[in-house]
Amino acid sequence: MRSLWVQVLVQVLVLDLNQVWSLNPPRPNFVLMMVDDLGIGDLGCYGNKTLKTPHMDSLASDGVKLTHHIAAAPLCSPSRAAFLTGRYPIRTGVFGNGVFLFNAGSGGLPQSELTFASIAQEQGYKTALIGKWHLGLNCETSSDHCHHPNKHGFKYFFGFPLTNLRDCHPGHGTVFQFNKYLPIKTTVVILISTIIVYYFGLLPVPRFLVMGATSLAVLVTCFLTTFLLVVPYMNCILMRNGEIVEQPFSTLNMTQRMTQEAVDFMERSSEGPFLLLVSYLQVHTALFTSADFRGSSAHGLYGDAVQEVDWSVGQILQTLERLGLTQNTVVYLTSDQGAHLEEVSVSGERHGGSNGIYKAGKATNFEGGIRVVGLIRWSGKIPKGLEIYEPTSNMDMFPTVVQLTGGQLPQDRVIDGRPLVDLLLGTSQSSDHEFMFHYCSFTVQAVRWRPKHRSSVFKMFHFTPNFYPVNSTGCYHTHVCFCSPNHITTHNPPLLYDLTLDPSESTPLSPGSEQDYHDIIRTMDAAVREHRDSLQPRESEMSVGKVLPKPWLQPCCSSVSQLCQCHKER
Repeated sequence: MRSLWVQVLVQVLVLDLNQVWSLNPPRPNFVLMMVDDLGIGDLGCYGNKTLKTPHMDSLASDGVKLTHHIAAAPLCSPSRAAFLTGRYPIRTGVFGNGVFLFNAGSGGLPQSELTFASIAQEQGYKTALIGKWHLGLNCETSSDHCHHPNKHGFKYFFGFPLTNLRDCHPGHGTVFQFNKYLPIKTTVVILISTIIVYYFGLLPVPRFLVMGATSLAVLVTCFLTTFLLVVPYMNCILMRNGEIVEQPFSTLNMTQRMTQEAVDFMERSSEGPFLLLVSYLQVHTALFTSADFRGSSAHGLYGDAVQEVDWSVGQILQTLERLGLTQNTVVYLTSDQGAHLEEVSVSGERHGGSNGIYKAGKATNFEGGIRVVGLIRWSGKIPKGLEIYEPTSNMDMFPTVVQLTGGQLPQDRVIDGRPLVDLLLGTSQSSDHEFMFHYCSFTVQAVRWRPKHRSSVFKMFHFTPNFYPVNSTGCYHTHVCFCSPNHITTHNPPLLYDLTLDPSESTPLSPGSEQDYHDIIRTMDAAVREHRDSLQPRESEMSVGKVLPKPWLQPCCSSVSQLCQCHKER
């Protein structure tokens, strides 16, 4: 009789524990992956038939595919700041018509900004960033690390404070807009011309002018040549937490090294909960890939790099399965912006990806520049094979992570991202984003509207970039589309597109083709004014003064006389 009562008591306790468990399920782990410059048309699950991306495609078949997923900016640094904070770049100060170009600049993601990693860490999560940061390093000294990932919620960091540059790869040229041999060629031309003009008496030029011009040409040549020689030592840095372990870094097997770092972190954090962000250097130029993947695709070095990233994603997913973490881990994969169509190698080989049916690419606010991959898997929690056509943003990961970690959204600032949980679970059928704003530097260039009363998504442009050459799909001559008056065309009335019917932005609407044309324009203009009223004055972290290098901020792992070289882990 006593044993029967014991059995009943045990069953009751187990039932109560199960009820508590169901009401308070264990908080999920997070594996967030961001590929650099990946085109939405590069993956099989988005329609590509010629690249092999089985592991990334499996995230779509085993989870949710977002088909209207938007990057908050078409360039790396602003987009990544928005992704981490859930806020438009104009609110964080990481706005401008460019990116951070030097480790010795003083700009970066301000310490006053909260990232989802910071809030997850407060909730007891182990946090790590493996790979690219590109949001600043120092403020006042070469070691204060005020913008470092460790100061923004990532307890562990193995990666690159800046980005992947052509200058980091011998033989791939320079990211700066001149050939490394141009200064020498220019000086030779000036010297020869001066000798001919002066010594053959072609023009009556005073001797002091000849000597001055020659000296200036030599000085400029020496400066520019030295600058290009030292750029790899200034910018191509690999760090482990606050220590520089390679300067300049080598990309030899770099994706394998990053993947192993991610695997190691998951293994030592398997008791959870943890948040891991893997931020790939690929497929940003200069392109690189390991020997195992070179020649593996039908699309040259770019395709090889995409397939190597897919291998890495597969290794991470297999590790989650091996550790028994698949059922309790949210996996998210995206890109920071669209593929860069203007990229070509020094030999003229095209090194850009595919943005599918979408117009233009990186550095523009056309859909090709900001419509990105969005794949989410949470096995056993969200449906398999679901496609969501509603507008979503990479800023949405901030409130989504905060909600699922049990944290609280900050009340002292505007959060522009919207939680994805209801959409993913199917309890909501419409996006919480009614309007999205697209900036060129500090100016609203375009606005997107998802009306609640109809299925269309409208997009309105106040101005568009002038493509060079004319009738091309990008700013090939300048490499980045600028916002200044001589680089844009202003539209009055604005250009208006229905993205649901015209995702390629090929045919603007008119009063004749859209009966609500004028009401739509008025509504979107009013939304822009309301949005502007919500902004607080913010100094740009990407001003010239903060982007240009300052010698006293230059990180260096050895003496300057040794050109800041070290390879501690190679």
